[in-house]
Amino acid sequence: MTMLPTVDVEIWSDVICPWCYIGKRRFDLAIEEVAGEVDVRVSYKPFQLDPTASASNPIPAAEGYARKFGGPEQAAAIIDKVTSVAAEDGIEFRMDRALRANTFDAHRLLWLAGATGHQAALKQRLLEAYFTDGLNVGDHEVLADCAADVGMERDGVLAFLSSDDGVLQTRTELDEARELGITAVPTFVFGGTWAVPGAQDADTFAIVLRRLAAKQAAAMAAAGDACADDACDV
Repeated sequence: MTMLPTVDVEIWSDVICPWCYIGKRRFDLAIEEVAGEVDVRVSYKPFQLDPTASASNPIPAAEGYARKFGGPEQAAAIIDKVTSVAAEDGIEFRMDRALRANTFDAHRLLWLAGATGHQAALKQRLLEAYFTDGLNVGDHEVLADCAADVGMERDGVLAFLSSDDGVLQTRTELDEARELGITAVPTFVFGGTWAVPGAQDADTFAIVLRRLAAKQAAAMAAAGDACADDACDV
């Protein structure tokens, strides 16, 4: 069997970020496009757009946008734009009922899901919970329900969330984002070295994946030639 070149991608994002949801949809399409050519391994990393937000008393998203962007009119214009773009990508935004909540525990749960193989599915479910269902993604019961929806054990998730497990790891990864100079999301980091910011279109993502895969394939071929020349014993 021919081994496909592998590209590792870290996606730094927040579950209340509209462009992160749009970017995820487009990147998923790019993965589908290069299927059979590239083995893409994705991990989701945390970023908090509003670390001061309350987990227990969330505010309407529209109010949060108004506070951040200079008033209700500006907020409405931004919400209309992202809702329209999302619809073009086949995503339903219901920002009229979205709740701006603290996302630290959502990221902590995504960290746990990374170890159980549920991370991608949970990321999708949390985005749906915020943007479409109007759920408080800072609430432990809501998070446990979302985790159960993707096959995680609900009681185990509640026990995890009520503990300090994953707190240090999540804070460390949030610090890593700052160290990497990530100030806006989504940011896609390919192979630990090449950062692509923003919700690029699927074709652009596919081009990046193919280029990195080609570089890896060339490096593997060169290594194979060198090994043959030197009569490597493996």
